[in-house]
Amino acid sequence: MAFWNKEIETMPRAELEKLQLSLLKKEVRMMYDTSKFIHDRMKAAGVSPDDITDLKTFRKIPFMKKTDFRDNYPDGLFIKPYEELVRVHVSSGTTGKPTVVGYTEKDLDLWAESLARGMVSFGMSEKDLIQNSHGYGLFTGGLGVHQAAEKIGATVLPTSTGNTERQIQLMRDLPVTAFAGTPSYLFHIADSCEKMGLDMRNDIGIKLAIAGGEPWSESMRVKIQERTGIRVHNCYGASEFCGPSFLECEEQAGLHVWADICYMEVLDENGDQCAEGERGELVVTMLQKEAFPLIRYKIGDISSLVWEKCECGRTHPRLMRLSGRTDDMLVVRGVNVFPSQIESVIGEMPYLSTFYHITLESVNYMDDITVEVELNEPFLTDDMVKLGKMAREVEERLKSVLSISTKVKLMLPGTLKRFEGKAQHVTDNRRYD
Repeated sequence: MAFWNKEIETMPRAELEKLQLSLLKKEVRMMYDTSKFIHDRMKAAGVSPDDITDLKTFRKIPFMKKTDFRDNYPDGLFIKPYEELVRVHVSSGTTGKPTVVGYTEKDLDLWAESLARGMVSFGMSEKDLIQNSHGYGLFTGGLGVHQAAEKIGATVLPTSTGNTERQIQLMRDLPVTAFAGTPSYLFHIADSCEKMGLDMRNDIGIKLAIAGGEPWSESMRVKIQERTGIRVHNCYGASEFCGPSFLECEEQAGLHVWADICYMEVLDENGDQCAEGERGELVVTMLQKEAFPLIRYKIGDISSLVWEKCECGRTHPRLMRLSGRTDDMLVVRGVNVFPSQIESVIGEMPYLSTFYHITLESVNYMDDITVEVELNEPFLTDDMVKLGKMAREVEERLKSVLSISTKVKLMLPGTLKRFEGKAQHVTDNRRYD
């Protein structure tokens, strides 16, 4: 079993929590003294850094929310001048103003350290050549993976996104052993390989992959691994953290959240702490950031944390697979619906691919939801009875999971739009005026 920083990665929980509290106190004091935003928020709540004596008192600090970044756009939350920054990233800005995040050299080093631990934990080393198909632009994924891979001594092929046939050609011509990109793009590469008459299991040498940048399900992982022979590892992060920050180890049993880098809380609907293993909204505090404050940030993702020691030997808390978001939740006929729930059902059906699209309409002021999903080629048929049976099976399963009725349209392979970056799964055409 390989480790990047074994002393830290295997530290007993009691020592980790003691270290966390020490780093929390230091970070809160620094932010209080240098960030007008944090200072004013804490003062309004009647909390000072001297009050932070344990985790309970730390939780008196008000939450940060996405709107705080937009209200302070573009750089009102920076606490370091530009001459002390070495990089600026900007989020995709799919809703409202984008988030602008500054990084010092130490911030980037810590980001690379976090990912380096994760890469080594699932088997990457200096012997690997990783094809990095994340975007090398304002999105944090490309440069984050690149820097971490170089840190562990791996060789990086910076293909970025797009030009899929060329990406496949490079996979064949060079001794590529690892891949990084969105899960939907990896599946698209598999589709393209088949059209080119290639078998990814035999004609491509990739054995390991990092998949992130968009929500995806365990069932999608199973389909990708069965189809490609590549062991695919989940990735979690956000530009507000330091981009993609946490990875799964070879056990694929949750993302290792390094307790000396991040303090993560899980809250229920009332804002109370969830029990270990109970799902709730994630609240993130980065413990050593210099350029940009992130204290008690309600990111909107729904998941759970477990502290049980991993089979790999690491002792840090593990973040279970996300089950949805509070802000991409769809309210359909008064029922909360998450696209991830629909994706999970699709993943149960062997005759369906992972590509799908959800369309919402309002018909006579009543919500109508249609799920378009592609058939896998081996199940193509002209038999309308069989097609109808498959569609009804999906509709019935969706109703049992969502508690509402949906319309399912079975599509021919390759007919739904492909995305080289983050996939867009929902079109909401509802109008009530």
